[in-house]
Amino acid sequence: MKNSNTYSFYSILFVILFTAVHISFSQSPLSDDNIKALVDKYKNDIRGPYKDIRWFCTDGSVRQPKDPCPDDIGPGVQHARYKDEVIALGKSNHIFLGQILAYSTNDDLWDMDHNHSRLKQYQIDKYLRLIDDGWVNQKGQFYRGSVQVEDEEAWGIGFYKWILAKDVVIADNFYFLRQSLKDIPHYGDDNVAQLMRSESKVISDIYVPFMDLRTKIHSQPEKSDIQKILDFKAKNQKSLTTDLNKKIDGLVVTMQTFFKPVDVQSLLNKSKLVKGTTLGDKVQAFIQGKASNETPSYVVNEAAQLLLDIREGLLEEKRPMARLQLLDISLKLEELLFQNAPNWVPTTVSGQLEKICALTTASVGAGYLELWEWEQISGTLSKFGQDQLSLAELTQVLETARAAVEWSAAMVKANYQEVVDTYTTFEPKSYAFIDDRIRGSVALHLGKSVGELGDFIAKESALTNMVMDIPNQSTFRGLNPGYAFGELVVVDGSSEDIEVSSDKIYIFQRSPSDLKPVAGIATVAEGNMVSHVQLLARNLGIPNAALSDANLQSLKKYDGDRVFYAVSNKGNVIIKAESKMTDQERALFVKKERNTDKIEVPIEKIQLKNTDVLNMRDVDASDSGALCGPKAANLGQLKKMFPEQVVEGLVIPFGIFRDHMNQQMPGADSSYWEYLNAMFVEAERMRTVGVSEPEVENYQLRQLETLRDAIKKMPLKTDFMNQLETKFKTVLGSDFGKIPVFLRSDTNMEDLKDFTGAGLNLTLFNVLDKEKILNGVKEVWASPYTERSFKWRQKYLLNPENVFPSILVIPSVDVDYSGVLITKGINSGNNKDLTVAFSRGAGGAVDGQSAETYTIYDAGGYRLLAPSREPLYTTLPATGGTGKKVATFQNRVVNEKNLNEIKILANTIRKTLPDATNSDYEGAYDVELGFKNDKLWLFQIRPFVENKKAVSSGYLASITPKINTEKEISLSTKL
Repeated sequence: MKNSNTYSFYSILFVILFTAVHISFSQSPLSDDNIKALVDKYKNDIRGPYKDIRWFCTDGSVRQPKDPCPDDIGPGVQHARYKDEVIALGKSNHIFLGQILAYSTNDDLWDMDHNHSRLKQYQIDKYLRLIDDGWVNQKGQFYRGSVQVEDEEAWGIGFYKWILAKDVVIADNFYFLRQSLKDIPHYGDDNVAQLMRSESKVISDIYVPFMDLRTKIHSQPEKSDIQKILDFKAKNQKSLTTDLNKKIDGLVVTMQTFFKPVDVQSLLNKSKLVKGTTLGDKVQAFIQGKASNETPSYVVNEAAQLLLDIREGLLEEKRPMARLQLLDISLKLEELLFQNAPNWVPTTVSGQLEKICALTTASVGAGYLELWEWEQISGTLSKFGQDQLSLAELTQVLETARAAVEWSAAMVKANYQEVVDTYTTFEPKSYAFIDDRIRGSVALHLGKSVGELGDFIAKESALTNMVMDIPNQSTFRGLNPGYAFGELVVVDGSSEDIEVSSDKIYIFQRSPSDLKPVAGIATVAEGNMVSHVQLLARNLGIPNAALSDANLQSLKKYDGDRVFYAVSNKGNVIIKAESKMTDQERALFVKKERNTDKIEVPIEKIQLKNTDVLNMRDVDASDSGALCGPKAANLGQLKKMFPEQVVEGLVIPFGIFRDHMNQQMPGADSSYWEYLNAMFVEAERMRTVGVSEPEVENYQLRQLETLRDAIKKMPLKTDFMNQLETKFKTVLGSDFGKIPVFLRSDTNMEDLKDFTGAGLNLTLFNVLDKEKILNGVKEVWASPYTERSFKWRQKYLLNPENVFPSILVIPSVDVDYSGVLITKGINSGNNKDLTVAFSRGAGGAVDGQSAETYTIYDAGGYRLLAPSREPLYTTLPATGGTGKKVATFQNRVVNEKNLNEIKILANTIRKTLPDATNSDYEGAYDVELGFKNDKLWLFQIRPFVENKKAVSSGYLASITPKINTEKEISLSTKL
């Protein structure tokens, strides 16, 4: 008996201890592998992610499944409870599996503090269940009573009654809110288009010969595809299993449902709150018009306009349930348009322009573009009624329409990419979610129409891309000229962990923010044309182009092939196999002497004996490369010219760095400086005895890693620290450690005549703590010796050992938005125009964010080239460090007043800076600036460096067609 009691005691104790340990560990985030293991376990669990079923009563009580809530405490709902580890995963990783709506509160699902992550996860979960036989509920989907459809629908109606009462939510989150209606059940709704795509994907995954039909259904579904599927089934009957036959039959039924005429009248009859209102009357007028004219062009045009009318009028309707009914009508209109768009086949240029305009209008109405963006581009896209357009005007229509496609796709990515990236780490099938959403949008048909217009204009202008044998080549567009030869690497996913090589050509969804040297790049999400990566590519003659996601998918089959890649001065793109290179192209890569085309860091005027911390007011452009780098020197110059637009600042000159490098290096029998120079001497010796360049580089990188770590631990001299303390108070007006500052690396290798060095070294944002500032100084000193910075230097500089960092210390300005001004029209090619790119928050545009970009014309007016689609932006709190806030896109970033002020600033810089600096420089400038409460602040100015060799290359000139932009094209011309 005693033994039994003892056994029971220890059993209970073990359970208590195990539970305590489990709870303790569950607070730490689970690894991706652990989450994947959970998902796999739930797939094979007959209850999936659920523990048991209970009644949840109105008074908050929970009862057994056979003991329903009594009438006196309300009806209650019955559903499953989550397993304990599912709840723990939500707390530790903010990942929610198998969500039951009736088990959630409105605030929980809307999840505002996490950028609506829970609702987005609910949508991804529904997608995964469609394509993966229930996903985490593969067996749990048969767990009777775990989810009650009628309770989920009732919850959905209640949720929309709550959320659609909020005007600000509708204005800020129109696209996302409208998308959620496709997934959250209400009124017995469905999403047949997504079901059609997912069923075809499942079949092709099981039976590869179905892939061509799947591709057709995903890219351009038509009613005639039903017969093709039936023919496929008959032809392959001997190879099809019973299960495959069932799945194909199910797909046929789904497609028959999808292609049934959309009954808008029936939906309007159900929408009793809408009937008789202004928008209700417009819906009724559309129905009546369609009854007498069912031609696809009429239906698409009218449905597109009605979609836009509903979006514009939604806020005028104040009743939440009426808003819900209008949004349901909006979704049905999009289905109707989706059905009819493929049947509208224009025969003339005018007809093609009209279709593009209609589909763009529909994209705005469906939320893929914002209303203010439509105001910017609608005039350009509405020219289909004219008799003729010049080739230049028609090309601008094409560029604008192509941009509308890109912006539409970017809207989907901006809303879902973060959550998809999280889910992809433990469920790779999640990655296709965004593609599925885009293919289910109006952008699918818009992109096809724009591609057809591009093909026509390419023939008229002879500006034809030649990219292997892939389709839709007109969606390629060159960003800067250059040529390269090497292995093609196609990265379909995140690029941040990709180890790049300087002799390869990369196709990215989005280029990494800290890109190391590469031979050539092309990106789907180009970020913006003035990011550090783009400026480096432009400066160094690296061919760089933008392409569509479909182009990237088409190029995947050439991953690993050796190719020739060129972008001409006019932006046409060539990618061809090595075997098809001409003799002229091969001659471009004949090995040259190692130092050819490299440049030398000037050190003849450097002053290393000055070891005083300087007031930025006491330096100007003449001190660049002498006392400090160009950032500090030029900002000091700007402080003299624009005293109210430039902050105060401190400069830690080259001499202080060099003085500290003379100290004994721990673990070495030399100073830091001697150690560095000995490394370069040894590297040169290795080359002379025939050691391969990769081995030499590997040796240097190992030595630099040791040096970098040593610099970060280097003792700072007392005199230097005392000077900092004093200068913070006298110059910055605050005690050291009481005001947040930027520490910006400012080397003598930056902004040379032929090398920009943009973004290669470290900038520390908004550092407040005294100890962090002092450590930050050493981190910035160490940053020129990182692998990325060294590789860029080594590739283009003759004397990379003579790189000296100074540091610019300036107070933080928590700007509302910031970005870059280039005093040249990069897109227009006019040196008198301006290029402006801005993002919300601090550090805008320079790190490759999706930026709001304009050309400001010298002749007057401006053109929107791209809106910002960056979902998060950086803030600079007074407590130091950085914060992140969620961005919405319904309002533009830069206003008209800002653009006018930027134009005035640019004119002043052009006129006065060369005189103020006694410079003969006649090129464009690259200016970093920001706005706080509409006040302009200047942070940096540097020369805008382009690669003269690429621009003047005889080969690039030979592949650049001579285009007669004045050529008039009749819009009645047959396609």
